[in-house]
Amino acid sequence: MLRVGIIGAGGISSAHIRAYLAFHEECEIVAVADTAPGKAASKLESHGIRGAKAYEDPHQMLAEEPLLDLVSITTPPSSHASLTVAFLLGGMHVIVEKPMAPSLEECDAMIAAQRESGKILSVVAQNRFRDDMATLKKAVDSGLIGSVSHLRIESAWWRGLAYYDLWWRGTWESEGGGCTLNHAIHHIDLALWLMGRPTEVIAMLANAQHENAEVEDLSVAVLRYGRGLAQLTSSVVHHGEEQEIVIQGQFARISQPWRVTAELSQPNGFPVTGGNTALVDELNALADAHIPLLHQGHEGQIGDVIAAIREHREPATDGTDGRNAVEVVTAIYKAGIEREIVQLPLDPEDPYYRSGTLVQRAPHFYEKRASVGEQSGEIIVGASTPTSND
Repeated sequence: MLRVGIIGAGGISSAHIRAYLAFHEECEIVAVADTAPGKAASKLESHGIRGAKAYEDPHQMLAEEPLLDLVSITTPPSSHASLTVAFLLGGMHVIVEKPMAPSLEECDAMIAAQRESGKILSVVAQNRFRDDMATLKKAVDSGLIGSVSHLRIESAWWRGLAYYDLWWRGTWESEGGGCTLNHAIHHIDLALWLMGRPTEVIAMLANAQHENAEVEDLSVAVLRYGRGLAQLTSSVVHHGEEQEIVIQGQFARISQPWRVTAELSQPNGFPVTGGNTALVDELNALADAHIPLLHQGHEGQIGDVIAAIREHREPATDGTDGRNAVEVVTAIYKAGIEREIVQLPLDPEDPYYRSGTLVQRAPHFYEKRASVGEQSGEIIVGASTPTSND
């Protein structure tokens, strides 16, 4: 029976708690920590967890719970690196929420601690554990669509002004960035999973609607993949939150939500009326053959980590996956701030590799004008679209 601790008792911690409870035969939540007085105890009570201990200092939890096997870190991004390193070196496996950290320097420190400790480090990428995304991945990997020409990703979210009033949101120092880092990172991870790492990035950043935040609420980036391009919109200003991934291949177009189109050429290069129905049928058959996952989202990822511990193997998503997503975000920020085409991978000598560069160089679109410790209201993360933690 794995002994589990959770650091951070905010909204997203409930997704972790529900996931662990789904595997109650293999793990038990024994401790929760949050620096806000009474918050950890309240979180335990709200989920009906009895016998677990509440802490107001995660380092006290580390000192008093040396037999913990696995820890979920669900705190604000600026604290991810220090907590992850401490608990890995304390002998515990770690699952850390997205984004892995605000800088590549911190990501590399986390990966180094994982290697030194020999423990598992998994960065949350829960949308890889979804039936629709698994279907899209299978279709890309099948080769049926041919080489990819264009990838269009709409990471479209909507958040009201009050969203950035929460104390840690809306500043480069505490949140690490805006919608590109904290919302679109899910779609960026999916792009990396589907397509691999791009070679070049160009971008523009804006704050279109949130006068109470330093950070961007909108960015548009273009990424180069071989002969093709990817177009990424990151946003918290899109009404309706209509998210989409469209992949245009040599032979067919596929997308999430699932839809297939395939053209055939006339002798003059114009499309044949009706298109390639045989290929459309083949791709739809591939999608229909997908066997539904037993566990999805956070539950799927946490289940995989528990299995990885049991089977002494690497998790499906690890620290390198988390770092790769942060690298693309960092390139987008550098491209937007410096107004240049950014080559990947980023060199450790690049100023944007280091912690603190964004705080020094990023524009303050507006100054944060409110700071509240808690907010009421439900955290909506969606069901059929990639989910955000915020």
